Amino acid sequence: MTRELAGQPIDWGYLEDGDKKLVVASTEEEGLVYVGSWDEPWDDFGEWARRSYGTDVALRNAPTSVAPYADELKQYFTGQRKTFTQRFALRGTAFQRDVWEAMSRIPYGKTASYADIAAALGKPQASRAVGTAIGRNPVLVVAPCHRIVGKGGSLTGYRGGLVMKRQLLELEGSIPIRVSLSE
Repeated sequence: MTRELAGQPIDWGYLEDGDKKLVVASTEEEGLVYVGSWDEPWDDFGEWARRSYGTDVALRNAPTSVAPYADELKQYFTGQRKTFTQRFALRGTAFQRDVWEAMSRIPYGKTASYADIAAALGKPQASRAVGTAIGRNPVLVVAPCHRIVGKGGSLTGYRGGLVMKRQLLELEGSIPIRVSLSE
């Protein structure tokens, strides 16, 4: 789903924590549009931006522009914030946006399964499609795909990696009871 922003750039910067960093990106029109995972290659963000906004999109290193979003993420990572107040946009298909909206209703400290999300959408047989949509969430942490677990609470795929997913769930006090042996 590509929509040009009439030459408007995507501003980006890094949120750094010790020796790790992640990309945070925003547009003036939409707010926060991308949160990467720790130490994700910058090219992953660049590819996502071109797919989502078109090949001519301008990517501007502008840490000051993304600072309000990075500040809220820092507060979350240090346990000082449970919800986000800055506006954000989720670009995707209608089905992806429906999945992300349902996923975003899961409160801090709670988890739900892929099957729970599929059932909430009235499509109980769509667990795999739900998983694929969740895997394409461009705004990690803020749109809380880390709160989606497998049946029985097993940790399953996460764009940021299972280590990051486990850390986020531990931060929220919601680590699932059972962990997949395939980790």
